[in-house]
Amino acid sequence: MVKSKHLYMLSFILCLTGNLSAQTANISPERKQAIDSLALEKVRDLSKYIGIIGNKKTAFAEATRVMDRAEELFAPDSEMGVSSLNRKDVVYYKIRKYFERLMALNYDRVSIKWYEIHYISDLELQPDGRYVGVVTVYQRFEGESDDGLKYKDTTKKDITIYVERKKTQIAGRTVEFWDVMLGDIRVTETKV
Repeated sequence: MVKSKHLYMLSFILCLTGNLSAQTANISPERKQAIDSLALEKVRDLSKYIGIIGNKKTAFAEATRVMDRAEELFAPDSEMGVSSLNRKDVVYYKIRKYFERLMALNYDRVSIKWYEIHYISDLELQPDGRYVGVVTVYQRFEGESDDGLKYKDTTKKDITIYVERKKTQIAGRTVEFWDVMLGDIRVTETKV
């Protein structure tokens, strides 16, 4: 199942790329639309993974497997912002550390839902040849303990999206394709 999803995603990415010219850095409107769709799909996958990792009913082995899958969505050294109504500062953790802390939250029941997922900035070409954009999401967090401890908040988060050319070998042939990776996730607002 995992391999088939990876093969599906690679096939999807390769379909997006068509025959890329090595000389051009421009993305056609059709290709951009396909890249945008892939970026939003990866954000939705992350939302699903966070819900599984945070769920106290998820077995440790399953949560660890899902953490591994979720990490694959990110560019190296990406960080996730964590906020609380109980403090002013936003704390940033490396992605794996964030997932481990999420799994270890001291609640008996945790519900994390993302909604209103959409682009807030268009893809912009960077000097290094990558394109960068931002997707915004709202996260509703609810934690409850059997002893009556309850916490709820809604957080607005901005997710950096990186789009870059990569190469792979298929049947002895080098094929270029555009790949989408998630970057830092910044907290922009926390409220009840």
